Amino acid sequence: MTGPAPLIAESTPEERRSYVERRYPCIADCDLCGICASFHGRDAVSAYEDYVEGRLEFTEVSLLLRG
Repeated sequence: MTGPAPLIAESTPEERRSYVERRYPCIADCDLCGICASFHGRDAVSAYEDYVEGRLEFTEVSLLLRG
């Protein structure tokens, strides 16, 4: 398990990118996985770009993606 998402104030963009990649690993079988579909056709890092870049916390981006 990956644990809680690092807070923006306590992490670097590289740490946040690594967290997203570990939490949503690409298994290269889109028919089986479905992660990209849940992110509206984007990979996880692209979907969480605002978090990786420090604009929004992980939970804020997650809520936006749900809508």
